[in-house]
Amino acid sequence: MRPSLMQTFRRAALVAAVIALAGCAIAKPRTDDPLEKYNRKVYAFNNAVDKVAIRPVAVGYRKITNPPVRRSISDFFTNIRMPITVANDLLQARPKKALSASARFLVNITLGLGGFFDPASRMGLPLDDTDFGITLARWGVPDGPYLVLPLIGPTTGRDVWHLPVDSYFFDPMSIYSRNQGRFDHGQQYLPSMLYLVTLRARAIDAEGFLESAYDPYVFLRDAYLQQRTYKLYDGNPPASVIDQMQGLNEQGFDPDELLKQQQSWEKKQKEKDATGAAPTTQPAAPASSSSAPGTPSGA
Repeated sequence: MRPSLMQTFRRAALVAAVIALAGCAIAKPRTDDPLEKYNRKVYAFNNAVDKVAIRPVAVGYRKITNPPVRRSISDFFTNIRMPITVANDLLQARPKKALSASARFLVNITLGLGGFFDPASRMGLPLDDTDFGITLARWGVPDGPYLVLPLIGPTTGRDVWHLPVDSYFFDPMSIYSRNQGRFDHGQQYLPSMLYLVTLRARAIDAEGFLESAYDPYVFLRDAYLQQRTYKLYDGNPPASVIDQMQGLNEQGFDPDELLKQQQSWEKKQKEKDATGAAPTTQPAAPASSSSAPGTPSGA
């Protein structure tokens, strides 16, 4: 890593520490999308790359493995990344959660045979998942604009910091890859690549929700923002935050009208599927509305 970039990370960590001294305050989520034009272009690019290069690999992975094998591999990666959660729990001044996450990590890496099994859950040690983006949010850092990054996907101006900070300081796989220079062909990156494949393979089961959405871009955006909000509030955000997140408190927003548009589009899609007609262009849903109301599934 270049010294200048390393200095940037250190300055960011220092800023976070200064913010922490100011007191812990939950940052409000936002529902606007000022960079929507740019984000939609990147979303289309990511979609194209996924169809050509990423999804076929994930489909192949599912074909050569069965559900128990995939579950064990997923459990391994979930456990090996637990130090990210432990470190951020400490940065969030939550020692009890850090202790619980540490106990879960140790139990699974020993009794769980390196983390390929999950006895910790059966022992009542819950899975906690947090990152540096949530840490910044808990200390009152505003989320910034919604962003879609090339080859990475949804994030925000605040959450994007978890990518370099967690990867460089807390992620065991990233630390391992960075410190293994004896390989000639980048074999040290294979664990990280397999982790990404497992994530994409898990997402295949949820593709139907995205394909049936009135506006897939808005569906994915709102699902991401909802998931982050629920994670920020430990799965129980206040009703006022949910209303703001879904745009229900914005003047002129009519959820019934949006529902009618969604139902009309779904009806046209069914007619198209029945007749084999060419797909029609989907009109963009209002940027402030939510096409995926309710509690989202966890990441």
